[in-house]
Amino acid sequence: MHEQGPAQPMRAHARRNREKLLAAALEEFTRTGKDAPLDSIARAAGVGIGTLYRHFPTREALVLATYQHEVEQMCSTADELLRTLPPHQALREWMARLASLLVAKQHMSEALRSVGPSSGAWASESYAQVFDTIDTLVAAGVAAGTIRSDLETADVVLAMSGLLRLDVAGDWKGQADRQIRLLMDGLQAGTHPHPLNADTAE
Repeated sequence: MHEQGPAQPMRAHARRNREKLLAAALEEFTRTGKDAPLDSIARAAGVGIGTLYRHFPTREALVLATYQHEVEQMCSTADELLRTLPPHQALREWMARLASLLVAKQHMSEALRSVGPSSGAWASESYAQVFDTIDTLVAAGVAAGTIRSDLETADVVLAMSGLLRLDVAGDWKGQADRQIRLLMDGLQAGTHPHPLNADTAE
């Protein structure tokens, strides 16, 4: 027990360094794209380049970890929104935040694409996290009676795909708001249900 004491501050210090590196990497990749200098990222995080490489041995590892961290942060906001807002408003606010993130992180997407096939497993895992988060928000709305009960989470994910095509050089906020309003109008309870496929139609 006595010998284990000093190790914990070291672990906490390492975690803090990792968090600082991820924050700095996000800023650098967002601002300058996939070729952001790693020494600039280390400097912005207030650590040496050796510390960066201990946490992330390659540029690819740093890009993927930064992307995953952003997705985790985004998904974690759902619980807070559900604690402070009615479920349908929480879903709408979460989609608005997602739209802002997608637009602001254009260069992050470029950096992720630059790592090639290695991003496949991470992308699948991130998609699963986003899907589960939307599922949680939708289920809360259905339970509260404000979101239609025949809704499939996959329907929402598909409908939200329009947020990936926002015109970042134009009025993307207006576009996102309209997309989200139209989507929420279709999700609200009381809307006439539709069959899941043509075979179920009367």
